[in-house]
Amino acid sequence: MTLSPRLPFFVYGTLRPGEPNHDHFLRGRTHTEEPARLVGAALYDGPGYPYAVEERDGSGTVHGDLVTPRPEEYPTLLAALDRLEEYAPDDPRNLYERIARQVIRDSDATAVQAWVYVAAPPVAARLRTHGKLIESGDWATRPS
Repeated sequence: MTLSPRLPFFVYGTLRPGEPNHDHFLRGRTHTEEPARLVGAALYDGPGYPYAVEERDGSGTVHGDLVTPRPEEYPTLLAALDRLEEYAPDDPRNLYERIARQVIRDSDATAVQAWVYVAAPPVAARLRTHGKLIESGDWATRPS
């Protein structure tokens, strides 16, 4: 079994501060949480939770937060987030894939490598064709 690198997480939906899963999964487990963005992706309504979909043309931006776990919490948090997102390595039934991508810190525009849960390829294809795009790229400001 290959160990995953200890990267921060880019969260863009129900794990963001003020959203329902933030307190349950992240409160007390993080070292820092800061606004950031993922460039080259679009945001779609699940409904009830969002999906980031990588854009083939590199356009689009998804707004979220870069979350750096406390070191002693990392293994437990990684496992908990994989369960929440129903992600298992190489499982064709995944709705999300956990991938490493560059995200941009809003505070100073530096690029940081982070884990991002993006729509798995079959889900992404369906969303591109029939999904409800969140044009702002920001789950927190989506229209009700």
